[in-house]
Amino acid sequence: MVTISKSGEVQTVITTFETMPGTCQDLLDALTDAYENYISRQTGFIAAGLHVNDAQTRIANYSQWRRREDFMQMLRTAEMRERNRHLSSLCRSFEPVMYEVAVTFGE
Repeated sequence: MVTISKSGEVQTVITTFETMPGTCQDLLDALTDAYENYISRQTGFIAAGLHVNDAQTRIANYSQWRRREDFMQMLRTAEMRERNRHLSSLCRSFEPVMYEVAVTFGE
């Protein structure tokens, strides 16, 4: 089981995608494929989750990486640059933002 941890040993990235109900599933499928077949196999990847709002107008992606540099290296690969161009065609906008976990709740 993956747990959200406050340890300073991970880099958290939260990306929000603004989309439309008509393309939400296509975007979700593309993101799922990216994680299953590429991102999850990259150095430093720990875990990720994809979340869709009820209106199917937003997808939030939560991921954790061992180091900021690992995430940045993955983004710079030719494959990920090509995947990001495709993702951009399926949504109005998306923005990855790096965070540190400040507080956690639950088990």
